[in-house]
Amino acid sequence: MHIHYAELRGPGQWQRLSEYADLLRQLPGFLGAELLQSPEQPGLALLASRWQQRPTLPPLPGAKAWSFEVCARWEPS
Repeated sequence: MHIHYAELRGPGQWQRLSEYADLLRQLPGFLGAELLQSPEQPGLALLASRWQQRPTLPPLPGAKAWSFEVCARWEPS
């Protein structure tokens, strides 16, 4: 599994990331996504999306983005 993060700051970040998530969900290998915020980082929003394989995604103008391969995973016991 792979995780992709897209980071946006500033006005309208929620709307832009929501629209981006709607685009991503139509691509092959998409497993789901979450839109994240933190009180410690006002004005910052992240879209975390999960993929079956390393995604090749269209860029989101103005966003920083990273993809990670899941190397280990823990479940509740």
